[in-house]
Amino acid sequence: MSERSLRPDRRTEILTKAAELFARSGFHGVSIDDLGSAVGLTGPALYRYFPGKEAILSAMLIDISERLLAGGEQRAAEHTAPRSALSALVDFHVDFALDNTDLINVQMRDLAAMPESEQRAVRRLQAKYVSLWTDALMEVRPIDRDEARAAAQATFGLINSTPHSARLSRPDMACLLRDMALAALAITPIPE
Repeated sequence: MSERSLRPDRRTEILTKAAELFARSGFHGVSIDDLGSAVGLTGPALYRYFPGKEAILSAMLIDISERLLAGGEQRAAEHTAPRSALSALVDFHVDFALDNTDLINVQMRDLAAMPESEQRAVRRLQAKYVSLWTDALMEVRPIDRDEARAAAQATFGLINSTPHSARLSRPDMACLLRDMALAALAITPIPE
């Protein structure tokens, strides 16, 4: 039996460890041998799972963008009241950011290390996610699309500061980020 059939979660393990290493040392600061060693393989054995280090980076950043969009679409579909939908998007993004600090770091620093076609794929997914927020915000506040988009992106910056700002317990940090995001969007919190 091949190692792949024995360890079907190996790709996920490699992506998780790569995110941790890339977040700490940067994409260019981590070698294939470093990554292989971190997951108990030789560097060349990683090529059974990914054709190279760029493919690992691309897989992780496309995956996080797909998960973010899918989660946002689910929250928007579950909440028909505009304020509730926007609040659900904020809650989702806060949880997502707190759970994925390494990937946020990698995304911010190393997106340019991906091949251009994969960068475009990430940007398309992110644009759809921004549109979810833009639409939700425009239903809550009388602002135009450009202002709503700018407000959404500024709010992402606040929430995505978690790799540097998460110094409280997770529940306290989630509450702080949620309250700050809603205030930044000029939305009063919806009682739980």
